Formats: sequence, C-alpha cells, structure tokens
Amino acid sequence: MRLTAAATATAALSGFAAGAAQAADLQVAVEIPRLTVAEYHRPYVSMWLERGDGSAVKTLAVWYDGKKAKEEGKTWLKDMRQWWRKAGRSETLANGVTGPTRAPGRQQISFKAGASPLGALQAGQYNLVVEAAREVGGREVVRVPFTWPAKGRQSASGKGSSELGAVSVTVTP
Repeated sequence: MRLTAAATATAALSGFAAGAAQAADLQVAVEIPRLTVAEYHRPYVSMWLERGDGSAVKTLAVWYDGKKAKEEGKTWLKDMRQWWRKAGRSETLANGVTGPTRAPGRQQISFKAGASPLGALQAGQYNLVVEAAREVGGREVVRVPFTWPAKGRQSASGKGSSELGAVSVTVTP
C-alpha cells in the first residue's frame, strides 16, 4: 500500500500525538537503612522493570563499586541474584544506568519517558523491582506494582525488612 505525502505526514503526526499523550515520568525513592553492624559495606543495588509474569523488561539502575582495580566490582554483581538471572548476565552496563553504591538514607532517581533507560515503555502493568546485596550482609528484593502510563499522578510503595527500607514509585503524566 502506498501513502501520499499528506497521508504520511498525518500518520507521523498522529503517532507523535499518541506518544506525547503517553509521555510520563517515573520517580523512584529507595531507603537504604542505617545498620549497626560490626562490618558495614554499602549494598550493591539493582532496579529493573518486570511484567506481571516476572519477565524482565528494562534495567533502570545498577549501583556498584565500579572503582575497584581490574573491574573487580563487576565480579559481585551476580550476588544480586534475581536481577542477574533475569537481566544482568546478558546486560551491557552503560553509563546512565550504572552508578556508585549509595550511603544509607533516602535515595531518589527519576526517569523520563522516551529517554534512556526507560525508553518507549509500552502501556501495561509493571513491577518496579529493587534488589540489594551487601558484603558480609544479606540480600533483599522489594516489588512495587504500578500502571504505565498513569492517567493521573499514581504512587505505590513497598518496604523491605533488612537491607532495604521503604521503596516507592510515583508516575506522573
């Protein structure tokens, strides 16, 4: 089927309008608890999106010790077992997704629709998954369900019991 120039322009504009209507922001807040232990190491943390069936969609962030000699920090990424099995082992870690480990306290990160790493996320039900693993410590996973894109401001939260505190996700149209 051949489209005229006017039909092509109309189709392009309607596609742009549909994309703009679905534009949204995703804000994530993760609490890294202050633990009173003999030997404390900042946790490695991964954040990703998964569908309701548990399949990984996108890795949003990976916080690890990237400054170790000979990239030794990457060796311990597999300790974030769920992320590693679902996405990490086949993921090419890129700038913008990776970052250093974070200190205890509330950490916030925002993602824009259409921009990396969120990209053009399809409409649907998702889980934000946050996993933390700490040397000489434990590991923990928190899942927070949300709908993309939101018709209005949408917030959801979950809470860890040891390595993670409160985890929240806010979607704004």
